[in-house]
Amino acid sequence: MTEAGGARHRAALLLMVASGFAGLGYQVVWTQQCALWLGHESASVLAVVAAFFGGIALGALWLGPGIERSERPVRWYAACELGIALWSMLLMAGMSPASDWLLARIGTQPAPLWQWAWAFSGTFLLLLPATVAMGATLPAMERVMSGAGARSIAAFYAANTSGAVLGVLGTAFWLVPQLGLTRTAAVCVALNLLCALAALVIFPARSPLAADRPDATGAAASQGRALLWRLAFTGLLGIGYEVLVVRVLSQVAEDTVYTFAMLLAVYLVGTALGAAAYARWRDRVSDAQALGDKLLTLLAMACLLGTASLWASEGLQAWLRAAWGGGMGAAVAAEGVIALAAFGLPTCAMGVLFSHLSARASAEGIGFGRSLGVNTLGAAAAAPLFGVLLTPVLGPKWVLVLIALGYLALTARRAWRTSWVWAPALTAIALAVLTPPLAFVDVPEGGRIVAYRDGIMAAVSVVEDADGVARLRINNRQQEGSSATLLVDGRQALLPVLLHPAPHKALFLGLGTGVTSGAAAEDPSLQVDTVELLPEVIDAAQHFWRVFDRAGPNPRQTILAADARRFVRATDQRYDVIVSDNFQPARSGSGALYTVEHFRAVKARLAPDGLFCQWLPLHQLDIATLRSIVQSFLIAYPKGVAVLASNSLETPVVGLLGHPDEAQDAGRFDPTRLRQRLSANGFPRSPAAFGITDEFALLGNVIAGPEALRRFAADAPANTDDLPVVAYAAPRITYAPDTAPRDRLAVLMRSVSVAPAEVLAAQTDPAWARRMAAYWQARQRFIEVGQGVRPSGDVQDMLSQVREPLLSVLRLSPDFRPAYEPLVGMAAALARVDVDAARALLTELNSIQPAWPEAGQVLQRISVPR
Repeated sequence: MTEAGGARHRAALLLMVASGFAGLGYQVVWTQQCALWLGHESASVLAVVAAFFGGIALGALWLGPGIERSERPVRWYAACELGIALWSMLLMAGMSPASDWLLARIGTQPAPLWQWAWAFSGTFLLLLPATVAMGATLPAMERVMSGAGARSIAAFYAANTSGAVLGVLGTAFWLVPQLGLTRTAAVCVALNLLCALAALVIFPARSPLAADRPDATGAAASQGRALLWRLAFTGLLGIGYEVLVVRVLSQVAEDTVYTFAMLLAVYLVGTALGAAAYARWRDRVSDAQALGDKLLTLLAMACLLGTASLWASEGLQAWLRAAWGGGMGAAVAAEGVIALAAFGLPTCAMGVLFSHLSARASAEGIGFGRSLGVNTLGAAAAAPLFGVLLTPVLGPKWVLVLIALGYLALTARRAWRTSWVWAPALTAIALAVLTPPLAFVDVPEGGRIVAYRDGIMAAVSVVEDADGVARLRINNRQQEGSSATLLVDGRQALLPVLLHPAPHKALFLGLGTGVTSGAAAEDPSLQVDTVELLPEVIDAAQHFWRVFDRAGPNPRQTILAADARRFVRATDQRYDVIVSDNFQPARSGSGALYTVEHFRAVKARLAPDGLFCQWLPLHQLDIATLRSIVQSFLIAYPKGVAVLASNSLETPVVGLLGHPDEAQDAGRFDPTRLRQRLSANGFPRSPAAFGITDEFALLGNVIAGPEALRRFAADAPANTDDLPVVAYAAPRITYAPDTAPRDRLAVLMRSVSVAPAEVLAAQTDPAWARRMAAYWQARQRFIEVGQGVRPSGDVQDMLSQVREPLLSVLRLSPDFRPAYEPLVGMAAALARVDVDAARALLTELNSIQPAWPEAGQVLQRISVPR
């Protein structure tokens, strides 16, 4: 190759890197954008992967022959890069209206077949012009360089895949968090335009047709067809392996946006290394057909070894995180290592095999565009076949074993006469028969698995401990509640329901165990709709009916299998109360439930006097992310207020309350109406059983009014569909918690305040308002006291810590029961060892709050001579 040819060759490789960066940058952006109407990020991943490969296949097959025959392939290349840029610019403006149209076609509660048909076909058509053009860029560049005698398919493929690696990592870890989705897409558009212009400047206008393109006839044609079938099925099996491994590792890794980026990057790195290795050593190949069989066999064994690594991934990740000293970097790196164990060998072998099959096809007169097209056509079918159809039926282990056997099935019959084919075949059978399912479920000592089900989007389990307490988990990482949390979970329903003067219809976004929405459905005057994305969670919730002493579902509760965000945007129903679950914000796709756009969509579904409550898990949120969510909420609900679900220091849950009416007095509460609401409620289990004894206990949960929330949010960036702040910020506290939940609660409580004039109706009696203000002060002091308490089984030790602090809280507000009740309980226990001290404490409680009978009753009981 001449010096000029060498320079052009290097330029071509750089253009392939830039083009690959843009292509995978688009994939990250479009995956997150499509998740907004598809309803779940894992569904979006499957749909966008299928759309990408389907479009690329069409582009390679449709445009490839014309490129092969053209003497001006540089124009084809430039036109394709330009076409990608133009369509991507159109999507920057048109993605939102197109998503609305597709969402309306899917509907609020679609049948699975209808939903997945629209998910795959809608995404495919939406991205088609760009993906078709992407499918022709690599064949066009390969054809451009063929005129210079540099038909290095493997080298260009390796460069393009290397660019894709950079695109995934750069987009996920830098561009989207800093710029947002639209501006990130704009960066990719600029790269496409730069590639188009550079190609026209650098490469000659004409590339003579290559002389090594014989027309295949007879045996050669048969050989060519066999190669194309191998290319198609290896594409199918390779992406199938990726889909399954990502699915399994989502039960081990933290399942954040960074998890997916790391898994995809490792997959692409291996593929690029394999292609680069083949480009370097391809001239040493003597028997091309035998090498193909050996590569298929090697790939089958590599997939089996990668599958075997999955059982050790949980322990390996834990060991690495401990060895590397914690921190987000160490946690993400540990996810990269377990991905490398599963993907390293298989993807290297995939890169070598694709390069080898493409080179053989080229030698048989088959253009690279056709080879790439059939390979990606097979890849396009992998997501629906393996991700949607086979995995829920067979489970991940059996499907992964079938993928390995599929590679062996592609070898020639003569290869089966050798031991090196039977070795992986027997290994596959042993792996299938002797190993447990690829299910990760933490079972406590003495506990048992009550239910486990692998679904399309997640694995759902119900685990019971030795005490009979059942817990619901999604992908073994995300606990959705337990049978022992009726008090706290029930309060998350009762607080918003009781704050509404007369609700008749309520909507709950998220089912979990069903305890929260089930507590609301106990009200005989209330009809409850509950939306849950995962059918497996709906099935698992039946194990928690016993919390309400029921053998079946509550007839007043309707459970809808639908995505919360999509349902809110598509339904025409209006609700008096809407309650949104405290979704783990770091988990894949959950951040979209905390955006300005979603909060506004919920607002449109409220009745005129409706109330929306968004619960937030402060034990899973850092303060910076909380500030962004509050900022987003206030944009939709300027008169919003904040409440606490309970006084828990270990699992604090904050609620944001909003009304659709933005008038000056909107959202203010009338104590008289609340008192009437409490006295007239029809709940079979009194609200007092949930700690809501009176209107003070009900309104006492308010911790911040609108002005305080605005000061707290200050200049925090809003979380929007285009700038998904939460999805990229929330994982920090999940990967490497740097503060305890109680510390974050203390920071929040010091940062906010509440004034009666912001929360109470104008006609509220001033004396009552002063009592309410004292209650809020007492609650603030109560939480501060709890920060320094050391739990102890010795009642005297506990009283030495809390006696005076809690009495001071009661002196601030005699209406504050959370300080009164534990002191009564401790006094009763103290009477067994020190009657005089117990009597003194109870007398003090009686003097502070004579209206409550509990202290007097215990005092009378311990004073009776025995």
